[in-house]
Amino acid sequence: MRIPAGLTGAYTWDRSFRLWDTYFALIWSATLVFALVARSPGWPVRLTAAALLVPLIPLYVLVGRPVLCGNPPDERRALGYLAAALALFLPSAVLASETQLIAFALVPQCFMTLRLRWALVAVAVINLAPVLGWALLWRPGEEAVFYNSVFSVVTFVFSVAIGSWIIRIIEQSQERAELIAELDASRHEVSRLSAAHGALAERERMAREIHDTLAQGFTSLLMLTQAVEAELETDVAQARRHLSLMDETARQNLAEARALVAGGAPADLDGASLPDALRRLAARHDAALEVTGPVRALPAGPEVVALRACQEALSNARKHAGSSAAADIVVTYAEESLTISVQDDGDGFDPASVSYGYGLVGLRARAAEVGGTTEIRSAPGAGTTVTVRLPVLGSTS
Repeated sequence: MRIPAGLTGAYTWDRSFRLWDTYFALIWSATLVFALVARSPGWPVRLTAAALLVPLIPLYVLVGRPVLCGNPPDERRALGYLAAALALFLPSAVLASETQLIAFALVPQCFMTLRLRWALVAVAVINLAPVLGWALLWRPGEEAVFYNSVFSVVTFVFSVAIGSWIIRIIEQSQERAELIAELDASRHEVSRLSAAHGALAERERMAREIHDTLAQGFTSLLMLTQAVEAELETDVAQARRHLSLMDETARQNLAEARALVAGGAPADLDGASLPDALRRLAARHDAALEVTGPVRALPAGPEVVALRACQEALSNARKHAGSSAAADIVVTYAEESLTISVQDDGDGFDPASVSYGYGLVGLRARAAEVGGTTEIRSAPGAGTTVTVRLPVLGSTS
């Protein structure tokens, strides 16, 4: 099982491999000492057995260690490495039984690099073959053969138990590494989606702001221009009044553009209360304003939604009901809510027969963002009323 890229450095075997190197060196050194100080067989045989162990060091460093560090270990190279190690170990263990101690270093390597089936075969050879070869070569007494055989079987069973534990540890480490990789990938995906959602929400917010401010201002300028063109020949005073409104609207649009770029409050609310902002808005649209209830400063969110709701409703009234239609704005302050109602006496329409445009959809979205609701009542010949109710949980000082 392969460990995900990027997490290999955190893998248990990689972090602790210096300890494994130390363990291998200690086992090899102890085996060499026991083989050299043993009383039998003769020193030429013991020296030969010890000499067979010497090549295990470069074999481990040059071949074994890279195989063990593989991710995953190359099983073909592992078989070649272990075969070479056994070719050195088995003759040495047959000549001097003390060298069988090196099995404590070779057995874990079998489980670390091979599949369980091949690992069990290799461990069986490491534990049982030296005793069989030693008994055939030296013909010791039955008691010695019995004790050595029992010892080899016990070490085989112990090796299998330890090896199975090693395999479970490796598998658990790999599963955890994969889980961490999946969690890391999920975290990056969530971060990416969050950023994409934030960008989309910001685009939607900017679209609403532009529609509710700049687009409506330009629409008003266009309608005032048409009115001035029609009045220049017949009513100069009215044309001049409309030119003054055009100047005021253009300045207001410029202020809104600057506020939009700066990310601040709407220009009408900059340093002014909501009723004051609505009075200026009503004056630009020739609308009547009525404020009821205890007026107080509210959180910025509801006040911005209230202002934008009035702007959208008045813009729609001018666009669809005509400049001659009268419009009334009623703002009601209650203990836990703020209600804005904009009514015009235009031709009206059947709400069931038309689909609402972007402005009213945006208005509904604005109100919903602060927990409010939007209601549109209209009928052919009966005008239109747009009512927005916003919850107000507290006030600002």
